[in-house]
Amino acid sequence: MAGSIHEGPEFGVGDFVLLHDLTLDAFMENLKLRYSKNKIYTYIGEVVVSVNPYKTVNIYDQTYVDEYKGREIYERPPHIFAVADSAYKTMKRQSRDTCIVISGESGAGKTEASKIIMRYIAAVTNVGGQKEVESQNEIERVKDVLVKSNVILEAFGNAKTNRNDNSSRFGKYMDINFDFKGDPIGGHINNYLLEKSRVVHQQTGERNFHSFYQLLYGAKDEKLKEYKLVRDPGKYFYVNQGGDPKGSPDKCATVHDRDDYRSVMNALKVMGFSFAHAEALWKIVAAILHLGNMDYVAADDHDHAGVSDDKLLGNIAELLSVTKENLRKALCSRVIAAGGQVVEKQLTVSDAVYARDAFAKAMYDRMFTWIVGKTNEAIDPKASGIAYVGKNTVIGVLDIYGFEIFDNNSFEQLCINYCNEKLQQLFIELVLKQEQEEYQREGIQWQHIDYFNNKIIVDLIEAQHKGVLAILDEACLSVGKVTDEMFLTAMAQKLAKHEHFTCRSLNPSDKTLEHARDFRIKHYAGQVTYQVPGFIDKNRDSLFQDFKRLLFNSEEDILQLMWPEGAQNITETTKRPITAGTNFKNSIIALVDNLATKEPHYVRCIKPNEIKSASAFNDERVRHQVSYLGLMENVRVRRAGFAFRISYVRFLQRYKCTTPHTWPTFAGTDIDGCKRILQVLGHEGDVKYGKSKVFIRSPQTLFSIEETRSQKIPTIVLFLQKMWRGGNARRRAKKMRAIYLIMNRFKKYKIREYIKNLVDKFRNVKKMRDYGKSVEWPRPPSRLQGLVQLLQKVHGRWRANMILKDVPKPEWPMLRLKVLAAAAIGGRRSDWGSRRKWEGNYLAMSKDNSNTADFVTKMNSLKSHDQFSKVLFSCHVKKFNKNNKPADRAIVITDKLIYKLDPKKKYKAMKKGIPISMVTGVSLTPGSDQLVIIHLSDENDLVLCLQNLTREERVGEVLGTLCSHCHRMGREIKVTINKPVHCMLGSKRRTVIVRPTAVNGGATFKKEGNDIALMWPES
Repeated sequence: MAGSIHEGPEFGVGDFVLLHDLTLDAFMENLKLRYSKNKIYTYIGEVVVSVNPYKTVNIYDQTYVDEYKGREIYERPPHIFAVADSAYKTMKRQSRDTCIVISGESGAGKTEASKIIMRYIAAVTNVGGQKEVESQNEIERVKDVLVKSNVILEAFGNAKTNRNDNSSRFGKYMDINFDFKGDPIGGHINNYLLEKSRVVHQQTGERNFHSFYQLLYGAKDEKLKEYKLVRDPGKYFYVNQGGDPKGSPDKCATVHDRDDYRSVMNALKVMGFSFAHAEALWKIVAAILHLGNMDYVAADDHDHAGVSDDKLLGNIAELLSVTKENLRKALCSRVIAAGGQVVEKQLTVSDAVYARDAFAKAMYDRMFTWIVGKTNEAIDPKASGIAYVGKNTVIGVLDIYGFEIFDNNSFEQLCINYCNEKLQQLFIELVLKQEQEEYQREGIQWQHIDYFNNKIIVDLIEAQHKGVLAILDEACLSVGKVTDEMFLTAMAQKLAKHEHFTCRSLNPSDKTLEHARDFRIKHYAGQVTYQVPGFIDKNRDSLFQDFKRLLFNSEEDILQLMWPEGAQNITETTKRPITAGTNFKNSIIALVDNLATKEPHYVRCIKPNEIKSASAFNDERVRHQVSYLGLMENVRVRRAGFAFRISYVRFLQRYKCTTPHTWPTFAGTDIDGCKRILQVLGHEGDVKYGKSKVFIRSPQTLFSIEETRSQKIPTIVLFLQKMWRGGNARRRAKKMRAIYLIMNRFKKYKIREYIKNLVDKFRNVKKMRDYGKSVEWPRPPSRLQGLVQLLQKVHGRWRANMILKDVPKPEWPMLRLKVLAAAAIGGRRSDWGSRRKWEGNYLAMSKDNSNTADFVTKMNSLKSHDQFSKVLFSCHVKKFNKNNKPADRAIVITDKLIYKLDPKKKYKAMKKGIPISMVTGVSLTPGSDQLVIIHLSDENDLVLCLQNLTREERVGEVLGTLCSHCHRMGREIKVTINKPVHCMLGSKRRTVIVRPTAVNGGATFKKEGNDIALMWPES
């Protein structure tokens, strides 16, 4: 259901149970459509069908983990995370052991699926941490070990095949133990049937186990030199049989041996392997590489074997920490104990080659088994150090070889396919069992389902006395020379009437079968032809006791641990060992029994093509896999009567929006709400009501309900948006009102505090000498800026009144002029007449002018003519004009005009008066001279030197008079105090320089080149 709900119709149906037509063609069409749209996961109920994308897909990061964590399987689009989370929730909520069975053929992505599941479980556990830091750290260590164990097991147990670049050549079942809180506290790994024949032989285009190439390409040069190796896989027989002398790292783009070697070394460290143990493992790998190059020669006429390369023998002995002679004896002879006598028998060249290969295979197999055992020690929950209480629950993850059909199928393929038959049988039985149990719990009548029961094939292989494995064991136990052809004959006799078995002697017309070589079994996945050569040897899995004693007596402690049976005495009799086939059968039966006790979850992996392409979809290959995986039977079982079922709570929660009777809330029980919805929508006739779930018969009904819901969703979304926006706006308005209230209160507080501060600062200014001029005004709040400016003006006026209260009112105009003059001078001239009384119209006074009557008469005449109000300032001056001539003149400044008068002609006016509005500035010198330059806008300035009989300082008074009158007119003039000063005469720039001179003769101007010199008498 999840796929159809959460994905658009362009992606097909997300759950095969909901297909409109339940046919193989419809199944294939939907699978192909989803694969073309990069939807690699599809459900069959709670089973995940996974198609290998053959490319990196970005759907496994933390965002996706968060999306699927804690969700029901149908709440999100199909994903392997959903199955992993379902298994984890079942384990945690119900305290039940669960398992995840991952199946599919080689190259379908089983190993990658198991790693994804492991990473997901690691990501969702111990998220909140533990109270005790040590316990939390130990849980993180266990999680790290569980994940890192994959790196080591892949290195030593995986290989490149023609179908898969990282094919697991062993079966793996991992139990992950959890405490009552759902945190991982350890685990245990079981390995099944390592394909050790790959150690000595590979088909064309394939590689040996990754570990050999990782050592050759990843180890440092010094390490290879120590192991007597060269960095060239083509030099070693055991790794160059695949047809690529370079060991195929260039050919296989997905394998990075150098980087993988470093990853393995890091993982070994994390897993608790000591450096010495890691070194010993790589020495064994190196010894096996050398062993493959060991050739034999006939040492005598009896074809007894002898070692051809004594140096090579020494290298192998050094790597295995055994003596050279003991190794030579083990490789070229065997010791036989019979009748209490010990006899040494020399091996023929062919027997020695067989023994060499058996020795190499056995060493690698024991090493791999030891690695798995060491890994189990690292993740053993009892040894992890985590103190836990309550029930210890388990999630099992099974990643085991898929069904295999090769050009040459031998003993290993028979075992692998038998394993898949057992798992398929378990799958169908458990699915049927789950369905039956659910129907019984809910009170729904069970309907019988027709499906293919592969028990007949399982019995064909495992049955006592008459099964293939039993016949093979019988052949292996027979006395005398027993050949593979004799084994095939025995099967033909005992299985002649079995409908799923045939060989050429039983079906002479079938020329696809070779005489005395081939037999065919009709598996649930299809017909497989097996070749019997090697069956008996592989089943016996015999290794001479000499090799076991050799390695047990090694100085390397790991080899002693791997071969404990080497401690037996030569003459000690032992029971005949269990054959490889029976041992594998027993382990698979135990595995299936273990899985049957757990709540199962399934991932069915499909390989879309044989060329490992991300775009190709081979219909024939995929159709074959769909058939042998039993996916159609799974869909039929799931759809037996009812295509979909869901709890009343979930149904009402999801679909209550479809009717006004149940939306937004329903007052009755959940079951009444569900019945009301189905009644209103007209689907009551296509459903059944269980005790806690509603069962929907046809997918069309579910699609119809979903369509109704989809039509209602936009209206509900708009309604929710409206309510959310309204609520959000009201919250914002409430916050804004609160903000403004707080702001107003705060502003009032700031104002009160400011006023208090101001009162404190100016409390005693009346007693201060400067009446508070030196008091610094604090920075006011923005709201009081205008008020504070007004208060500063008020304080300034009050301060002025306090200063002026002791000054007679008639003197206030003079004081105003002095203040303006002082502000304009700004301390740039030390003496400017501030201490004397300023009388203004000096020429009207007899002390300055003996001809006051002529002056007064003339000024009255000018006043009546030019209409000015009063004389502001008058004084005798020495003037310098544009013609470079000095002259004695009188200067009169009125409120309207400035006059130049000639004292020698009864103060006759020189031309017309100059409007005071033409004054643009005044220039003075910083000295005691009386030079005043009045700058005019017509660029013909007045260059004056003030003169009086009493030698009073009057420059400041002239400046104050001009500044006061211009200020009253609303404009300011520029005041320049410098030495020398500049002026404009006749539109020409001139420089005026003050030069000291003798007292006699008084001040006068002289021309000095282009400059003007004021000759000022020194006092």
